[in-house]
Amino acid sequence: MEAKVTMTLDGIFDLVLSVLAANGLSRDQAEAIADIVTRAEADACRSHGLYRVEGYVAGLRAGRVNPAAQPRVRQVRPALLQVDGDRGFAPFAANLARPHLIAAARENGIAAMAMTRTHHFSALWADIEPLVEAGLVAWCFVVGQCSVAPHGGSAPLMGTNPIGFGWPRPDGAPFIFDFATSAAARGEVELKRLAGEPIPAGWGIDADGRPTHDPAEALSGALLPFGGHKGSALSMMVELIAGPLIGELTSKQVATLGHRDDGPPPGGELFIVFDPAALDGSAPAAAEEFFLDAKAQPGLRLPSERRYAARARSHASGVDVPSGLLRRIKALMSSPSA
Repeated sequence: MEAKVTMTLDGIFDLVLSVLAANGLSRDQAEAIADIVTRAEADACRSHGLYRVEGYVAGLRAGRVNPAAQPRVRQVRPALLQVDGDRGFAPFAANLARPHLIAAARENGIAAMAMTRTHHFSALWADIEPLVEAGLVAWCFVVGQCSVAPHGGSAPLMGTNPIGFGWPRPDGAPFIFDFATSAAARGEVELKRLAGEPIPAGWGIDADGRPTHDPAEALSGALLPFGGHKGSALSMMVELIAGPLIGELTSKQVATLGHRDDGPPPGGELFIVFDPAALDGSAPAAAEEFFLDAKAQPGLRLPSERRYAARARSHASGVDVPSGLLRRIKALMSSPSA
């Protein structure tokens, strides 16, 4: 078993910040990425934590990502915002635009925000949590790397295409979930490959369309949607509303661009938020009975409860990081030719 190093959350943030700065990323973007990576590690979401740092750096070194991006926010309708990410990383653009989205939702009851020309690599729960903490109901959609075959198909056509949803709770932590519309996120399959572990049945097929337990074969073949034709339909929906609807490419179109650096793919992100006060300000409080009824069922765990418990442990005791991963990340401080 690989040795691990215990790090504080501040230590993780500072490490990521230093690595990204050493690779030319602007301070604002680097802080946004360091924050999102640290939050993922705190919540034990390893596939979106330090594991992603190599990909962020790869995107920078390939020249695809604008290290000095200056996103621009435009209000095209009272309840519709358009954000040009200037080819930078999505977290900084989202941070910059979020206050405008909240204000639009407060003013109009509902608002949407289309972010374009960004590179997205993070978990959607992290994108919508600040919106939910502001008292809004929120949805979020993003198109992922083209790696998923549709139900009944045998070749990649769609991204992992996650969906996020959040509901504010006045007397507890927000109800938030996100999940890939594939049976597993690509990052989960990558972690299985790195650990030398098989993947469960139903996660992927090889290049010839045959079911496989080998994560490397699934990554070179295709992942599968969850829930058969139902998950496949949801994945197609995300392709449309987080791609062409907001003026972005589908994952298949992005794949034809030929990027081979393992960094985040170019694309956009769609947010839809609703202010409960617009119809019935008591809605979040009234919904608590629903959550109490759910919790009364033995063995039931609400989405995000695992993350919140991990967050409390991480703030108290730090995070165990595989030593090999830590060495690879620290090595990124040097130039690729060093």
